[in-house]
Amino acid sequence: MTDSFTTSYESIGSTSTSLLERVKAQDQDAWQRLVRLYGRLVLHWCRTSGLQPADRADVFQEVFRAVDSGIGEFRRDRPGDSFRGWLRTVTRSKVLDHFRRQGRETPGAGGSEAYERLQAYPEAGAQSDAGVESIERTLLLREALGLIEADFEERTWRAFWRTTADGISTAAVADELGMTPAAVRQAKSRVLRRLREETEGLIE
Repeated sequence: MTDSFTTSYESIGSTSTSLLERVKAQDQDAWQRLVRLYGRLVLHWCRTSGLQPADRADVFQEVFRAVDSGIGEFRRDRPGDSFRGWLRTVTRSKVLDHFRRQGRETPGAGGSEAYERLQAYPEAGAQSDAGVESIERTLLLREALGLIEADFEERTWRAFWRTTADGISTAAVADELGMTPAAVRQAKSRVLRRLREETEGLIE
């Protein structure tokens, strides 16, 4: 994804009820969308913590069980509070629990070295490395795009994708798709607004 995509995404506001609020209201469709949106990122955290594939699946289930039972307690009362930071802390806790249950205190990949590495894993609200931040946001945005693509006609989606993800000029995309530049800009705005609605309060 290009830098212009991130800039465009961040410039669009939203007035809709957020996905997170619908999850708190026990909307099952919203819950499934939340799991899809964040599932790949949770697995990424599990992998970088040293968990083996079979263990990642177990911890993944534990993380989302904890989210399901604790989502009503999540608040953004302080500067820097974010759902992603809260979920990172939940994941960290569940991975640590897994290592403790396994009693993995012997040296080796996934053993005490991984445990010690996870102990130093940043808590929610900690300043993250720019590279880590970029990876996490990219994972989330890609999943969010997959959630909303079916909501749009093919040409609308292509106009959005070519101007944002591919970084092609509005004029060139208009010529390519047989649209007016104004129609291309409108298509881009519609998709970005829908994306912002889907991810309100979740990408930060």
